[in-house]
Amino acid sequence: MNHLKTYILLAAMTALFGAVGYMIGGTGGMLIALVIAAAMNLFAYWNADKMVLSHFRAQPVEANHPDQRVRAYVQDTLSMAERAGLPAPRVYVIDNAQPNAFATGRDPEHAAVAATTGLLGLLSREEIRGVMAHELAHVKGRDTLTMTVTATIAGAIGMLANFAFFFGGNRNPIGSILIMILAPIAAALVQMAISRAREYEADRIGAEIGGDPAALASALRKIEGYARQRINEPAERNPAMAHLFIINPLAGRGTDNLFSTHPNTQNRIAALMKLAGRFAPQANEPDAGPWGDRRRGPWG
Repeated sequence: MNHLKTYILLAAMTALFGAVGYMIGGTGGMLIALVIAAAMNLFAYWNADKMVLSHFRAQPVEANHPDQRVRAYVQDTLSMAERAGLPAPRVYVIDNAQPNAFATGRDPEHAAVAATTGLLGLLSREEIRGVMAHELAHVKGRDTLTMTVTATIAGAIGMLANFAFFFGGNRNPIGSILIMILAPIAAALVQMAISRAREYEADRIGAEIGGDPAALASALRKIEGYARQRINEPAERNPAMAHLFIINPLAGRGTDNLFSTHPNTQNRIAALMKLAGRFAPQANEPDAGPWGDRRRGPWG
């Protein structure tokens, strides 16, 4: 289903580019636009995850990392992936003060997860496990392809407004004005369409993978509070990627509304706490983490 959704998004982007090309340059413009769209589709399918990781300057880390905190993060993530029956994902760290995380990749065999230094410093080991279980749920649900390609498509749709403004005004000014108005709205609707339901589902599946819904709920509460106080500059420069993160990285957007990319955090926490009674703590997992503090990580 998620692959079908991705193909529909790619087809929609192709059609939109073709329509704009025709508006700007007639039949010739449409053909050129279709060629460009086809090339973008192929590139997005195979390389969108690399673009996302590069945009946020994510650095790969291994299970033998010298930093104890990073080492625990990697080891726990790989352990949960194995328990969930997933191939080992590539694990990254982003040097960013805002606590946040995301998953990307076209399928579980090519998946990557990333957490910011702000997240590793703020949360306890149990809470970090809860967050990464949520990201692994996106991988397990095979919606990382849709999420990652949509980030590319949403950005491309937004660019159409500028393209129409600079090159289409003389030929069809009314059409160009409509594109300027509708293209950003279309980009927001594309993001909204895939964001809210999948976050609730990833919370649920993540609770099953990590075995501790309360830890994920606690993590969401902390991340929501601190994320509003830390500006994520790369996310602000490219808001089309906001829906990738576990908590909206854009400043001042924390509530449900037509164009929000994430559900209300309090609603997510409430749903997780309803699940908490069904789960017992994992007997083979440490209670306090390598730094012995359930409440905060050592970087806070």
